Amino acid sequence: MNILGYMQKIGRALMVPVAVLPAAAILMGVGYWIDPNGWGGDSALAAFLIKAGSALIDNMSTLFAVGVAYGMSKDKDGSAALAGLVGFLVMTTLLSPAVVSMIKGIPLDTVPAAFGKINNQFVGILCGVIAGELYNRFSSVELHKALAFFSGRRLVPIVTSVVMIGVSFVMMIIWPIVYGGLVQFGESIVNLGATGAGIYAFFNRLLIPIGLHHALNSVFWFNVAGINDIPNFLAGQATIDAALAAGKSLDQVKGVVGMYQAGFFPIMMFGLPGAALAIYHTAKKENKDKVASIMIAAAFASFFTGVTEPLEFSFMFVAPLLYVIHSVLTGISVFIAASMHWMAGFGFSAGMVDLVLSSRNPLATNWYMLIPQGVLFFGLYYAIFRAVIVRLNLKTPGREDDEAVPAAVQSTNRTELAKQYLEVLGGQANLVTIDACITRLRLTLKDRSIVDERKLKALGAAGVVKLGEQNLQVILGPLAEIMAGEIKALR
Repeated sequence: MNILGYMQKIGRALMVPVAVLPAAAILMGVGYWIDPNGWGGDSALAAFLIKAGSALIDNMSTLFAVGVAYGMSKDKDGSAALAGLVGFLVMTTLLSPAVVSMIKGIPLDTVPAAFGKINNQFVGILCGVIAGELYNRFSSVELHKALAFFSGRRLVPIVTSVVMIGVSFVMMIIWPIVYGGLVQFGESIVNLGATGAGIYAFFNRLLIPIGLHHALNSVFWFNVAGINDIPNFLAGQATIDAALAAGKSLDQVKGVVGMYQAGFFPIMMFGLPGAALAIYHTAKKENKDKVASIMIAAAFASFFTGVTEPLEFSFMFVAPLLYVIHSVLTGISVFIAASMHWMAGFGFSAGMVDLVLSSRNPLATNWYMLIPQGVLFFGLYYAIFRAVIVRLNLKTPGREDDEAVPAAVQSTNRTELAKQYLEVLGGQANLVTIDACITRLRLTLKDRSIVDERKLKALGAAGVVKLGEQNLQVILGPLAEIMAGEIKALR
């Protein structure tokens, strides 16, 4: 597997722990709605919900270690998840400041600051990747009869604990360097303020076609370089209290925390639906009904849940200029929200559900202004997309010369639909691996050339991404994980 393909595998595995965030957001969001003044201090029920949500947020690094190990394992077995937890506990214990002080024989107050931040998502991901690979290598090993009880899957956590001792000693040398680099990168963006937030957002969209935006997100959304925007926002009053205790003013927290999230709401709730309307209006008359079925579903998903890939992939490759424009507009939107201190946050994505849940968060500053900003971006997207499509005669959905526009899938029988996908993909013999993230069916094929992209789109795929020589991603939206399970069941 090439480097890009392997990074895709890690990106897919990251979706397992990230899927926990909506639960935390809902629990904390409802808690803030119940007790909008005391934020848990005046209501036992609100405190119960807020603390239940923060239990997930505060332990995201552990969840990453467990979830990534599970996601990286070849057959999604619980032993891999256990190995991820074992590896994480070993590494974070050996690299804790007190232990580093003992091992190196240096005073505790001279231990590099990097070891005080060893419990973070980056280390969790690293431990998960290592544990997942060890599971794939050792889960089928058979030991001598005297040790037969420890054969196979039971062997993996043991091997992981031993391997992580060696990895920890290597990390003792390189972690301060890695941490310093991550902090420097994050600070270089943070120091740019709203401009840095806009730059981040631009690259966030630009990396989506190859699925590497998750790696970028981890730097700004989680505690990799000290930014930790999502957990800090969801923590609400706790973040404010911690900042005040550290000598910061309220203005340094409110209107700042959430700056790497807020500007996405106008894009996902309004901008992209505006693009969908432009694509529909510029489609050929005979294709409008078919295009409408695609665009309505995609725009609905983007507005309510913030899942944008079905819509983005409808024009990403057929009209890449539009996608660059989309990335630029996203950067501008995030820049505006950050500049004006219009703040809201999310636990899953920037859709209406998360906007409503975050509106009562004590860090949600002038969040309602994101709505008129969104209306403005709806108009911008519609006007720019329509003008560019018509002026350059771009072949967006409904404007193709030779092939019909893919229609939405009519059948509700998922097993039959899975059989159709399997046939178009070349049958069981052509599938090496099959998996899915939130919106993408991720495949490794023996012979990718036999796959008919037009037939995939006719079955309902919003787009297809080719990576390396054998990797293929089929954009199915929320149906992706269900379809992956159905196809696996047919093998």
